[in-house]
Amino acid sequence: MPTPLDELQALAEQFEALDVRLDDDRPDRIVAAMNRPKVLNAIDETMVKEFHALCQWLEDHPMILIITGTTTPHPKDSSRQRGIFASGADIAQLRERRRADALRGVNSKIFSRIKALPMPVIAAVDGFALGGGAELAWAADFRVATTKVRVGQPEVGLGISPAAGAMWRIKELAGEPIALELLLTGRILNAEEALEHKLVNSVHEPEDLMAAAHELADNIAKQDPLAVQVTKRVFQMPPAAHPWVDDLGQAILFESEAKFDRMQAFLDGRKK
Repeated sequence: MPTPLDELQALAEQFEALDVRLDDDRPDRIVAAMNRPKVLNAIDETMVKEFHALCQWLEDHPMILIITGTTTPHPKDSSRQRGIFASGADIAQLRERRRADALRGVNSKIFSRIKALPMPVIAAVDGFALGGGAELAWAADFRVATTKVRVGQPEVGLGISPAAGAMWRIKELAGEPIALELLLTGRILNAEEALEHKLVNSVHEPEDLMAAAHELADNIAKQDPLAVQVTKRVFQMPPAAHPWVDDLGQAILFESEAKFDRMQAFLDGRKK
């Protein structure tokens, strides 16, 4: 009988825009690499559909998700590679979209679904993360970046506005002044600036990016999975829901076997 991971592997084999990687040594996580290097990982409807399919699996089988990009030959030196997270929405498709398409909320729905996944999501960002690519990064719970990262929202220069989370997520992450500057001027931040404004959690050399993402995932994986899920869900509740929702979350965890086992192990450790 196929296991859930067998089902995921079969699903991933049908994907065109996402390269889903499973690691036998790390059974608590999945790496999803956007893989449209010829168009700098522009987010098209195929990629969106594949993210939805992946989210459906992760909603049923909670695991840590690492989202990353790919590499492409450097435009000035084909012997070198450069990293790319996502250059934004596919402009060729975006050019043809009309009012009804905007009201469908193609990107905003999938980014909100990614944000709401039961276990944490880590964006491992190298190179350009612009427009919708940046909004995908903002939807993650953590962002680890490289020294080559460039992030921003250039939509107003294309005659549109960001509509997949940047309007409020940047303000929540970094505050209103820098949010307005990015949204209204199209300013692109480098890695140092992104770290200064708390838009990324850490910065690393490109060759160390995935190791940093996995180290963060390792630290999450050491915790009790149910406690992580409850904490993430309660954290995302609106201010008016607190403190009552905090008490409800704690009530769930107070009855879990992991709570008794982990606390007993802690007490036993103190006796040694």
